[in-house]
Amino acid sequence: MEFHRITYNPAQCGGKPCIRGMRIRVKDVLDLFAAGLSSNQILDDFPDLEQEDLNAALQYAANEIDHPVLLG
Repeated sequence: MEFHRITYNPAQCGGKPCIRGMRIRVKDVLDLFAAGLSSNQILDDFPDLEQEDLNAALQYAANEIDHPVLLG
């Protein structure tokens, strides 16, 4: 899957994955969801974000934790 809405810049936010080059980290979006905010609440609080950004953050997180584990 291509994550064109997720960007990395070593000079911004410590190189952590961000949304579309903004200083809004994927982790920030995930933390808001984890705190119980709805998509609509997040979009109201961050008007520069779009629903597709939130979807991309969730998909990115799902992709990051879905990796093979090799048992020795």
